[in-house]
Amino acid sequence: MADMMKKVPVREQDPKVRATNFEEVCLGYNEEEAVQEAQRCLHCKNAKCISGCPVNINIPDFIEAVKTRDFNTAYNVISESSSLPAVCGRVCPQETHCEGKCIRGIKGEAVSIGKLERFVADWAKANDKHMQCFTGRTGHKVAVIGAGPAGLTCAGDLAKIGYDVTIFEALHKAGGVLVYGIPEFRLPKDRVVEKEVENVMCLGVKIETNVIIGRSVTIDDLFKEGFEAVFIGSGAGLPMFMEIPGEQAKGVFSANEFLTRSNLMKAYRDDYDTPIVCGKKTVVVGGGNVAMDAARTALRLGSEVHVVYRRSEAELPARAEEVHHAKEEGIIFDVLTNPVEILADENDQVTGIKVIKMELGEPDESGRRRPVPVEGSEYEIECDTVIMSLGTRPNPLISSTTIGLDVNRKKCIIASEETGQTSLEGVFAGGDAVTGAATVILAMGAGKAAAKGIDEFIKAKNA
Repeated sequence: MADMMKKVPVREQDPKVRATNFEEVCLGYNEEEAVQEAQRCLHCKNAKCISGCPVNINIPDFIEAVKTRDFNTAYNVISESSSLPAVCGRVCPQETHCEGKCIRGIKGEAVSIGKLERFVADWAKANDKHMQCFTGRTGHKVAVIGAGPAGLTCAGDLAKIGYDVTIFEALHKAGGVLVYGIPEFRLPKDRVVEKEVENVMCLGVKIETNVIIGRSVTIDDLFKEGFEAVFIGSGAGLPMFMEIPGEQAKGVFSANEFLTRSNLMKAYRDDYDTPIVCGKKTVVVGGGNVAMDAARTALRLGSEVHVVYRRSEAELPARAEEVHHAKEEGIIFDVLTNPVEILADENDQVTGIKVIKMELGEPDESGRRRPVPVEGSEYEIECDTVIMSLGTRPNPLISSTTIGLDVNRKKCIIASEETGQTSLEGVFAGGDAVTGAATVILAMGAGKAAAKGIDEFIKAKNA
């Protein structure tokens, strides 16, 4: 008999094998494994996992359907709340959301909600199942800026209740951070992301690519074209740097540029001509999920990789699973270490990075202990590539071309957390454009809240 206190293990590629390819690391559950894991769910009457989910999926009901092998019902339950289940099942940090609230996790291991969601979504794709619209068309038009997680969610939710929705995407491909930021080995593009985008389009959502709002067209122009509301889900794609000496040297990249070249422009594939620089030894500065993605990508491109992070391993903001996978694959972690200078030769090519050891002092405004330099502890790490993964900010193009749209000092759009309403009537916003860089699921939650806010706004306006 299976141990009901422990998760059914999920199959993965061997670390030594996967470190040399870009195929998906986690292989997911098969049908028998999914049913066995679903049987661990207690189907709580007061299910805290639902409130822990930013898009409020009815988790006990979909798991109950998996338990009885009614996978079609399980997919329909998930689809009522989520437009991107195959994505969330792979990249959502469930351990801090639904699984973090799971009652099973008090005395044992939480139910693998994310892996079960992934199984259901993959089953639906394999069996050609699609999300359904729940009502007829309302005749009202809504514009969505950005085809990332927030925009796709907002558009999907509005389309489900009958709105005529058009997404305007700046890049040549829809998906936002799902296509340019998250590596293939975590989130396959053709097999997963494109299928999720197609699912949203099956609801009637139209997507126009290569449209830069603020340059190709303005928000005022959208209203003139007959859109009754606009949702801004343009993300946060402007990289941040440390502003230390040598940061302009050849061989220094932002994680954003590095991952975009690898993912969206397929630089990791031999049959694509997109150039990507990755030397024999790479240092990635930062400790978040993006840093792990950049480090693991560089490793797969043949580089020895060090991750330099100024706090201790306990404070690493990346998911524990991603750190675990990175270590398994051979990535070296230099924690309590901070860069002070990037070194270069006479041709301005990176030759190394000078760092200083840190120790943890008193807590800062985030509640984490502030890293303090240890005097006289500088040393050098030899490398020929440095990838800065220090977070991102919203591009100010939209806010600077939209009169009356309030932003904060970081150029993030100010919007209501409950409705997404901004300082301009009929203009809503959510996701990284409002919060700064965060997770896919939090962006989806913001898109969902904004869809509800837009629906209420248009109904009140036309009452």
